[in-house]
Amino acid sequence: MPLKIAVQMDPIEMIDIKGDSTFALLLEAQARGLDIFYYTPDMLSLDRGRLIAHGATLELRDKEGDHFTKSGHATRDLGEMDVVLLRQDPPFDMSYITTTHLLERIHPDTLVVNNPAEVRNAPEKLFVLDFQDLTPPTMVTRSFEDIKRFRDEFENIIVKPLYGNGGAGVFLMREGDTNLGALVELFQGSFREPFIVQQYLHDVRAGDKRIILVDGEIGGAINRVPAEEETRSNMHIGGRPEAIELNDRDREICERLKPELKKRGLIFTGIDVIGDYLTEINVTSPTGIREVRRFGGNDIARMIWDVIEEKVKAKG
Repeated sequence: MPLKIAVQMDPIEMIDIKGDSTFALLLEAQARGLDIFYYTPDMLSLDRGRLIAHGATLELRDKEGDHFTKSGHATRDLGEMDVVLLRQDPPFDMSYITTTHLLERIHPDTLVVNNPAEVRNAPEKLFVLDFQDLTPPTMVTRSFEDIKRFRDEFENIIVKPLYGNGGAGVFLMREGDTNLGALVELFQGSFREPFIVQQYLHDVRAGDKRIILVDGEIGGAINRVPAEEETRSNMHIGGRPEAIELNDRDREICERLKPELKKRGLIFTGIDVIGDYLTEINVTSPTGIREVRRFGGNDIARMIWDVIEEKVKAKG
């Protein structure tokens, strides 16, 4: 019997299909003959122990401006699904965290990808600090004095929100920049949580590697080169994707992460590597599938669905 699948994601009307990994996953599901039940996070309800969602069936087309049709609007019991893809984008706020608590009630009887409890317990910029020897010097703080001392030691630093995404709010503060105090005040007024302070890595000018891991195994990689006038390499703000070959250090990092990713049930993970350093482990809604394929790499969507089908089969 075909798998019964659902996807929890942002409004499909708003996605850019050229680079959207969720869209790639859903195209592969459709190619396998699977019906796709789609809903947005605000359509999720826990009704006397039953986790239900109001949504619709999707038909997809790889055609910009005409990429989907919704039909068969219905309310479904997600506990009766085989698989739910948890694919909404950050911010990783209390709304996001609440959906992980709700989805945890059906997992693993319904396989949620990625494991919602571990998504909650592995924020991208904190989970990476479990591997201190692989990461650049990093501080998590709200203290201006601590940040100033950190910059005095490392000269050029990056300051960014703890739960930000897509490069939003990432600042390079160079040695002697007198705006540091004003920036810290802005962050203190904007965020209740601490923020991340990290040594600036000059190797970012050569690119920020996105390596995609499928159930802990290397699926593929691309390099994202920042625009001339940018510190950030994110593609939606001008970063240029290019093909990349992994080196021994990249593979060492992946091997170190593999046991922990498998233990946590993190099937689809995207890690960021600058030079010799691991900077983030993305587990909420990783991207890069379509870019890897575009540059002649693996069909990672197919690899992910192969793993999902095998895990559902193993449950019986």
